[in-house]
Amino acid sequence: MRILIYGGSFNPPHLGHIRSVQTAVKALAPDKTLLIPAAIPPHKRLAQGSPEPEHRLAMTALAAEAIPGCEASDMELRREGPSYTSDTLRQLHELYPDAELVFLMGTDMLLSIETWHEPETIMGLASLAVFAREAGREGEISAQAAHLRERYGAAVYVLEGTPVTVSSTEIRELLPQRQGREYLTDGVYAYIIRHRLYGARPDLDWLREKAYAYLKPTRVEHVRGTEAMARRLAVRWGVEETDAAEAAILHDVTKKMAGPDQLRLAEKYGIIPDTWERENTELLHAVTGAAFAADIFGVSEPIENAIRWHTTGRPGMTALEQIVFLADAIEMGRKPYPALEAIRKAAFEDLDAAVELCARRTLDYVAARGLPIHPDTARTRDHYLKKLEDKGASPVQVDGDANE
Repeated sequence: MRILIYGGSFNPPHLGHIRSVQTAVKALAPDKTLLIPAAIPPHKRLAQGSPEPEHRLAMTALAAEAIPGCEASDMELRREGPSYTSDTLRQLHELYPDAELVFLMGTDMLLSIETWHEPETIMGLASLAVFAREAGREGEISAQAAHLRERYGAAVYVLEGTPVTVSSTEIRELLPQRQGREYLTDGVYAYIIRHRLYGARPDLDWLREKAYAYLKPTRVEHVRGTEAMARRLAVRWGVEETDAAEAAILHDVTKKMAGPDQLRLAEKYGIIPDTWERENTELLHAVTGAAFAADIFGVSEPIENAIRWHTTGRPGMTALEQIVFLADAIEMGRKPYPALEAIRKAAFEDLDAAVELCARRTLDYVAARGLPIHPDTARTRDHYLKKLEDKGASPVQVDGDANE
């Protein structure tokens, strides 16, 4: 039995790790492959702000899914103290006394192995596997392999293959910039975004793909239009454009759900629908959507609130909340209604006036049809009307019937 072992901080595990293991698996045909995240790497400190060990283990398990016969092991995470390779190999030797243990490593690790804790034990318990083609270092690798064989009787496999040249450090720096997903499996990236590890913010193309999968096909164009309008308004009012886009992409993420499903989702998230939401469950999609976006996509509180209030509005909305509230109502694909152009114009001139008019138009529309008026919308209209009065501005007047 042959067991391939690959250890590291896996902070996060990336395609460089995966391609290395895939190449080794192809060359060595192990019966089992183990990815082992270190609790306390002995050669380097974990980067500040690194996720908890449970997160690194979960990401490593997701990465292992890309490699047949591979699994993640928590043996070093369960062990106290520095994660010495010699201790791990002893433990594995006890578990699999008749197995050949093969320890996979990079060039720098091979060249420095004599400085490790108990190098004789490592080479006595396991064969070493290293790549031959790393940035023209074949000569160094060959010479070191020969030295280790002669001095320690080490078994060294020199593998053909060029590893992916990317580091976990580089990826950690890219993730807060909505970049870096091309270096991660989709499962690992989704996990990072869901838990917002490393200060990550989602790549918006990835987010659209995931969010649109929850929508009815006929809803996608509206969401696209809302994002485009939210971006324009964000630029106009000095709000982070990609935050506005993120909120807009997700604002209708649960709208497809029917009433009973909305109520079940509300129960799951501990949401107690008010009277108006129970009578008109379509209103619930903003509330459940915000909770769902926080749970599945890890959105920040400002973005969660922008989704939460995009339908009814609320007094004292942030600029981001006002932008998503308005973008939903005035995106360029909206069917014309008498107040539409006036709200669009006001949205680029005075956010408060645009929100007051939008809320007023909604109240008129609902009242004309004998539907229950949500008090949040009424409070929103009153709040922004008062704001306009306080700054000496008048509400926007619209000719025609705003109830159409």
